[in-house]
Amino acid sequence: MTTNLTLKDILQKAQKEGWATGHFNFSELDQMRAIVEACYEIKSPAIIGLSEGERKHLGLKEAVALRDVMRGEYKVPIFLNADHSKSIEAAKQAVDAGFDSVHIDLSALPFEQNMAGTKEVVEYAKNKFSIFNFQFSIEGELGYLKGESKIQKEKIAVNPEDYTKPEEAVRFVKETGINRLAIVVGNIHGISLDEPSLDIERIKEIRSAVPEEVALVLHAGSGIPDEQIKEAIKAGIANIHINTDIRVAYVEGLKRSLQEKPEEVAVYKIDQQAIDDLKKVVVEKLKLFGATGRT
Repeated sequence: MTTNLTLKDILQKAQKEGWATGHFNFSELDQMRAIVEACYEIKSPAIIGLSEGERKHLGLKEAVALRDVMRGEYKVPIFLNADHSKSIEAAKQAVDAGFDSVHIDLSALPFEQNMAGTKEVVEYAKNKFSIFNFQFSIEGELGYLKGESKIQKEKIAVNPEDYTKPEEAVRFVKETGINRLAIVVGNIHGISLDEPSLDIERIKEIRSAVPEEVALVLHAGSGIPDEQIKEAIKAGIANIHINTDIRVAYVEGLKRSLQEKPEEVAVYKIDQQAIDDLKKVVVEKLKLFGATGRT
């Protein structure tokens, strides 16, 4: 591992070389270790994230401590992100706790409010860490991203009017000062009955419009066909979020263990299959993203 690489360095490297970093959510120690072990085995950097619900479950300080332990043990570039922070206060709490990155998601608000709130978080992080030259990374989100991180039993209609508009992206990036921009281009959270259809041309338009130093992020990578993922990376996506796919793998593995070992009461033995299945998905996704051997 090159220990002095920042998240910004890695994202710029990914963009220039035509691959993408993975972002994987976790809520338990074993899940986090599985993700980091996958990165270690195939020499890949990654962002590991916690939603507000996952942060409440695991704990902010606990997550930071685990990150430090894992970095020391595995010597791989992993970065802790406060994923989908739905309020300014939640984002600031993650900054204060020592996260490497915050995703401030005010995309449900009108454009001007989204922009003002995102800028406030950027300024807060800059003011807090400037004297330490701390390489913090802020992600904003623009566009309306539908769905939830679960298997959904209905088709979800995606309206092109909800997509990120290149002209708004330019202003949003310029006025907020964000490092990463999460865009909506046909992606949906979770896995629905119909496969998403990404607007690759829209990705290209946004990539051409915003400064090179701002990385483009694709949320809701679960359920998107591999070929579309590859095309999205070619078009300029540098970071892809995976959550539902690994949640499903973990739960299905756990169910299988409970069925095969009905008398077992040692939890660490019961969930081993779930951990192995989650890790397998992480490895597959990182290979798909072209992230292997990038450390």
